[in-house]
Order: sequence, then C-alpha cells, then structure tokens
Amino acid sequence: MRWTSLLAIYFLFWAFSVFLVLPFGVRTTQEVGGTHVPGQAESAPHEFSLKRTAVRVTIVATVLWALFVLNYIYGWITPDMLDLADAMNSAG
Repeated sequence: MRWTSLLAIYFLFWAFSVFLVLPFGVRTTQEVGGTHVPGQAESAPHEFSLKRTAVRVTIVATVLWALFVLNYIYGWITPDMLDLADAMNSAG
C-alpha cells in the first residue's frame, strides 16, 4: 500500500475517532457546581479543551489505524470471513 493511501486512511480514522472520543470526560456546569447560563443547554460542557481532545483522538485513531494496517498485512480478518449472506446460505 502506498504511503499516500496510508495517510488518507489515517485521516479518515482520525475524523471518525473524534465522534468516539467527544462524549468521554465531559462534565456539565451542574456537575462542576457552576452557575447555569440562561439559554445554555443543560448538557453543554462546562469547559472544552481542544488540546486534550485532540491528543485523545490522535491516540485512539493511531491505535485503530495500526490495527487496520496490521490486519491488511497479516490478513487476520478477510472479506470472505465477513460474507454473512454466504454463511447463512451454506448453513441452511
């Protein structure tokens, strides 16, 4: 696989990992004991740290991407293993 493909796949893993990481570690204003701002959603985070979130996303994306690349190299899970329609037809 070319390095440009690896880079593009890493970027996709990073973008998808944002949605995996965002809900974790969020504390609302009520949980912190702060005062609620009128018009603010009760579920809104009290403080948002872009740096902390970016580090977490990078770690998660790197681990998932490394597993993807290792699977590509060693073939642990192949498309044939995921063909559920064929597996159901041969079982019946």
